[in-house]
Amino acid sequence: MFPNFESFDLKLSSSLTIHGIRSGSGQPLLLLHGFPQTHHIWHKVAPELTSKYTVIAIDLRGYGKSSKLPSDEKDSHKAYAKSTMAEDCVKVMSGLGYEKFWILSHDRGARIAHKLCVDYPEKVGKLMMLDIAPTLAMFEKTDQEFATKYWHWFFLIQPSPFPENILLNNREELKARFFGGSWSGVKGFMDEKAVEEYISQFTDKAGVHAMCEDYRAAATIDLVEARSDKEAGRKIKCPVRVLWGKNGVIEKSFDCLGEWRAVCDNEVSGEAVNSGHFIAEEVPNVLLKHVREFFG
Repeated sequence: MFPNFESFDLKLSSSLTIHGIRSGSGQPLLLLHGFPQTHHIWHKVAPELTSKYTVIAIDLRGYGKSSKLPSDEKDSHKAYAKSTMAEDCVKVMSGLGYEKFWILSHDRGARIAHKLCVDYPEKVGKLMMLDIAPTLAMFEKTDQEFATKYWHWFFLIQPSPFPENILLNNREELKARFFGGSWSGVKGFMDEKAVEEYISQFTDKAGVHAMCEDYRAAATIDLVEARSDKEAGRKIKCPVRVLWGKNGVIEKSFDCLGEWRAVCDNEVSGEAVNSGHFIAEEVPNVLLKHVREFFG
């Protein structure tokens, strides 16, 4: 799915290894995936970018072939705080020789990218995010429509092992729920090999726990850190481009550009595109056009 890419497994500590792929030449562009996926979400996009950029796509900690670290309520879910996962990304890029880079990110990966830009403003030259509004704004402005459509936010944050047991024992139902068109309104746009990569994660007990911890962190420590950043006036410093799906929840429930402009000190551009949640796989050519225009 990624011709001419080389795989790597970068050991960041005695317990943490991050898996990824790399190819191309030019400005380093880090690609960050969302839930419940892996770096494979970029398979329609990444090969087209290698002629102009050095493309690095990783599996976030807890996902794909990267390490699944233990975490529970006793440590405030710090192991899966977006600040912790942002530090992983900085270490990976530094380990590969890139001290400054651009980011293209989706869903959970975009939440990590947001925190990375706040905590390490000197590292990121430009940031593109797909189909999210800021986490704090989404929780604080939750209404019935959002809670109904994004049911998984409120299910996955329940105490362990309740959601983990449901995920581990309902693989086919989850496949239909997440990839059957309910998040896009369209069926058949996903490559079956990619879907199998994603859904295979629901056979791994440690991986399922890690994904739940990602969401538990979002509802606890991530909100604490976001409120602290807000009080301190810590915002994203680099130029930002945001795309979201016309057929998705962000379009219906949030003022996407307005919310991002509230947490950025630089220019924020973007628009709704004719897509659902999975922009990189539903409308890859539209995304490629924006990437080339924004990153140059």
